[in-house]
Amino acid sequence: MAVPLFKRLGLGSVLGYLAAGLAIGPFGLGLFSDPQSILHVAELGVVMFLFIIGLEMQPSRLWAMRGEIFGLGLAQVGSCIVLLACVGLALGYPLVPSFVAGTGFVLTSTAIVMQMLEERRSLALPKGRRIVAILLLEDLAIVPLLALVAFLAPGAGEVTLGERLTGIAIGLGSVLALVLAGRYLLDPMFRILGKAKAREVMTAAALFVVLGAALAMQLGGLSMAMGAFLAGVLLSESSFRHQLEADIEPFRGVLLGLFFLGVGMALDLAVIAANWQLIAICVVGYMILKMVAIYAVARLFRADHHEAVERAVLMAQGGEFAFVLYASATTVGILTIEENAILTATIIVSMALTPLMIIAHDRLMPKQQASMEGIEAAADLSANVLMIGFGRFGQIVSQPLLAGGLSVTLIETDPELIRISQDFGFKVYYGDGTRLDILHAAGAHEARLIVVAVNDGDTAVKITELIKAEFPLVPVLARAIDRENAAELIHVGADFQIRETFESALALGEHALAMMDVEEARRTDIIASVRRRDAERLDIELTGGLYDTSARSLILSNLPLKPPAPEAKMPLQAATAGEVAG
Repeated sequence: MAVPLFKRLGLGSVLGYLAAGLAIGPFGLGLFSDPQSILHVAELGVVMFLFIIGLEMQPSRLWAMRGEIFGLGLAQVGSCIVLLACVGLALGYPLVPSFVAGTGFVLTSTAIVMQMLEERRSLALPKGRRIVAILLLEDLAIVPLLALVAFLAPGAGEVTLGERLTGIAIGLGSVLALVLAGRYLLDPMFRILGKAKAREVMTAAALFVVLGAALAMQLGGLSMAMGAFLAGVLLSESSFRHQLEADIEPFRGVLLGLFFLGVGMALDLAVIAANWQLIAICVVGYMILKMVAIYAVARLFRADHHEAVERAVLMAQGGEFAFVLYASATTVGILTIEENAILTATIIVSMALTPLMIIAHDRLMPKQQASMEGIEAAADLSANVLMIGFGRFGQIVSQPLLAGGLSVTLIETDPELIRISQDFGFKVYYGDGTRLDILHAAGAHEARLIVVAVNDGDTAVKITELIKAEFPLVPVLARAIDRENAAELIHVGADFQIRETFESALALGEHALAMMDVEEARRTDIIASVRRRDAERLDIELTGGLYDTSARSLILSNLPLKPPAPEAKMPLQAATAGEVAG
C-alpha cells in the first residue's frame, strides 16, 4: 500500500518502498529480523537495472552523446566528488572514508530524477537530455568506483605486484570472454530459441544471460553490475533487444523494489536518534555543496540560469547506488557499520526532501519568459484569411488555403513553434487572439474569413465570442475539441465548427468496414446514420431539453453506436434517453 500512497502524494515509489521497509523491519513492526539476507537477494535488482541500462546504450547512441556524457557528466561528477569529500574532512574523518562518503552522495537517484523529468514532460527536451546524459555517466561510474573501493580497502596495499597483475589479467580475461560470447554466441542462441516460439524459454534464457554475465564478472574479480551492463550493451543492437527488455523488466522492478525494502529495513533508527545532529549537518552540507557544483558546471557548459537552477534542485539528492557503494565499503573495512547507517540515513533523508524542493522551486522561481529573438509581433497586417493558432491542426488547414492562392496571416503565441515554422518557410507572427488590439493589428477587421485553430477549447470559444462581437460580418471557422466544445462555439456564433477527430475517425471506420467486406452501399448508409445521430445529439446539446443530467455526460463522450444485428438495418431515429443511459 505504501508505494501507490507515496506516488499519489507526489513523493515517488522509491520513498514508498523505503518507508514500507522501515515499517516492517526490525526497527519498525519487527516482522523481519535479518534485512541483510534480503539485501543479498535484492541486489540482483540493481544488477538487472544495469542490464536494462546497457540495453538502451547502443554503441551508436553512446557515440552520439559522447560530448554530454563524458564532457558534462565527468565535469559534474568530478567537481561534486572534490567538494563533497570536504564535508567528511571538515567533520574530522580520515581522507579515505570522507572520499567514499562524498562519492556515494554524488551518485544521483536515477529512479527519482527520471520520474520527475517524466512528470514535468522534460525528457524529450534538450535540458532533459542533458540530465539523462549525466545520469548515464553516474550509472557507468558505479563500476570503477566499486573497483576503487576495493583498491582503497585496508590491507589492499599488502598485495604483491604479481598478485595484482594476475588479478588484472583475470579481470581483463573475463571481460574479453564476455565480449566474445556476446558477439558470437548470444544472438545466434536467441535466434534458435525464437524459432521455437516458447515464451518461457526465452524468459529463462534472458535471466540466464544476465545472471551468467554477472557471475562471470564476479568470478573474475570484478562487480556483478559490470557484467550485467556489458551483457546489455552487447545485446543492445540485437534484434531481440525489445523482447529481452520486456522479459527482464518485471523481475528488475520487483527485485529493485525489494532492494529498497531491504534498505528501509536496515535503517537503524537508534543510530539516527543518537546521531541526528551529525545526519542533519551531512544532509545540509552535502546537498548545498552538490547544488553549487551542479549549478557552476551547468553555467560553465552554457546553460542559462533557470536550467542550471532546475538541474541543481533535481539532482541534489543522493541515489540508490550509494547504498551499494557504502555496503561494499563497509564489507572491506573502509566504513564502520555505524558510519554506514549514518550515511544511509543521510541519503534517504535527501531523497525525501527532493519532491519538497521541487515544489518550492516551482513556486519561488519566476516563470521563464520565452525568448522573442527573431520573432515579429503582429502589427498593421491585412490578408484574405486570418488564422489564429498554427499548431498541428492549423498547419494542415493552411496548406489548401495557401495552395489556392489566398493571402493568409498566421498568428501564434508559442515563440518556439514560430521559430520552427520559419525554418519551413512559413511567416508566422506573434499574437494573442484573445486580445482585441492584437486582432485589429492582425487585420481581423479587413479579413474576409477568420479561422480559429488554437489547441485549447476554452480559448477557441473566447476568441470566437470576441470576434463575433467586434466583427459580426466576418465568418468564423473554428476547431472544436469535442461535442460540448462544438456546442459552445455554435452558441457564441461560429459560422462553422468541426471536431478535430470526428472526420478522421469516420474515415478510418469506413475503411475498416471496407476491409471487413461490407458492401459499399451499406457502408454509406452506416456512415450517414452515424453522422445523423451525432447531429441529433449535438442539436439536443444545443437545446438542452430531452436528456437529464446523468445522461448528459454520456452524450458528450462520443459513445460508439451499438452494432446492428446481421440482418437488421441501422435505425436512423434519435436515441431515447433510456437507450443512451443504458
